[in-house]
Amino acid sequence: MRIDDPHTPAYLSRRYWLQCMAALGLLGALSPHDLFSILNQAASPAPNATGPFSQEDDSLLEEIEKGNFQYFWEQAGPQTGLIKDRSNAFDKDNRVVASIAATGFGLTALCIGEHRGYVSRRDARDRILLTLRFLWKKMPTHRGFYYHFADVNTGERTWDSEVSSVDTAMLLCGILTCRRYFEEHSEISLLAYEIFNRVDWTWLSEDTSLLPHGWTPEVGFLPYRWDYYSELMMMYLLGLGSLTHPLPVEAWNAWKRINFEFDGISYIGSFAPLFVHQYSQAWFDFRGKRDKYADYFENSVKATEAHRRFCLQLARQFPDYSDDLWGITASDSERGYVIWGGPPSLGPIDGTVVPSASAGSLPFLPQAVMRVLRNIRDHYPKAWSRYGFVDAFNPLRNWYDADVVGIDVGITMLMAENARTGFVWNTFMKNLEAQRGMDRAGFKKY
Repeated sequence: MRIDDPHTPAYLSRRYWLQCMAALGLLGALSPHDLFSILNQAASPAPNATGPFSQEDDSLLEEIEKGNFQYFWEQAGPQTGLIKDRSNAFDKDNRVVASIAATGFGLTALCIGEHRGYVSRRDARDRILLTLRFLWKKMPTHRGFYYHFADVNTGERTWDSEVSSVDTAMLLCGILTCRRYFEEHSEISLLAYEIFNRVDWTWLSEDTSLLPHGWTPEVGFLPYRWDYYSELMMMYLLGLGSLTHPLPVEAWNAWKRINFEFDGISYIGSFAPLFVHQYSQAWFDFRGKRDKYADYFENSVKATEAHRRFCLQLARQFPDYSDDLWGITASDSERGYVIWGGPPSLGPIDGTVVPSASAGSLPFLPQAVMRVLRNIRDHYPKAWSRYGFVDAFNPLRNWYDADVVGIDVGITMLMAENARTGFVWNTFMKNLEAQRGMDRAGFKKY
């Protein structure tokens, strides 16, 4: 059944109801009692606060989240709902490139915004419907996967970008969050069901357990594989959770988990910026769970602490870094966009501070991160904008970015909310696809 199918039966057959249940994410190994309980749940009740924050700190996080929300509300295509990849935070911005990853963050931001009272439920619902209808009916896809970058007004591919596996995964995480938060709305549920189940993970893994980064019509599959620990976890877990085109279980075990050590801290890592320890954990709740390899939440705690100490050691060369000012991840710089971070040292580090590096780690090191965010807000006014913090700044060179980047705004907002209330985790993890993915990957509570 498709929601726009004119042949949907007028009578309510058993098959029709089964398809509707599937659309709502209710099919699976559920007893009648469990199914009845799910159907009678209130729509995403406000979760209890879990963050160890003072009233002053919580007020700052509220200010940050409000600004972040404004980005996703204002920088969406009026006909598509797609979110711009980046925008000038101080002046009119005429760029038209949208990012599907930023759109996934933006859909989640709409749920947070309604939950926090930044937007009415009706307006949030209407924006979500606009976006999902466009994604389902009009935006170009290949085997259900979306192009990384698209025109914000038309959805057409831009920059000869690839059909992206991991960026599609971030979009799907946002879609599934909307499905559960607006579960009383049948069209949102059905659209989310259609979009998610159109994604053909078996095509992506046809001749390999290691998923490719993407595909283009010009060259086919890209030669790069998701073969080392990184932001890949959400992608593999969504594929494992699919009912229509599931990945084999061996895909979860195929990628490598390399042990790193820095200043006495041992953790699974990669030669990549700090965001690899954040993105999957914006939606998937790894707390108190582990597979046969690791507790990935605690692993991110260790990796973040290693990064903090790495920045402190860099203070000998760049004296702006301190306990009050640290955090380097892929970002803008005075010379353009740069992939940098550590440990080990990656890229031409020059003293630039990236607020989303620390803010995206709020659930892992809440007090250490708040120390940084308070300092930036209080002492670096040019690093603040109507959308929250600018993407990056370098106090040693008196350089302040004029832009914000959608995915960096997104990881800041989602992790701030998770650190405060666990809202995104609690909402997203109601999806049976997410639960099934983690179960098939072998996660157990302990």
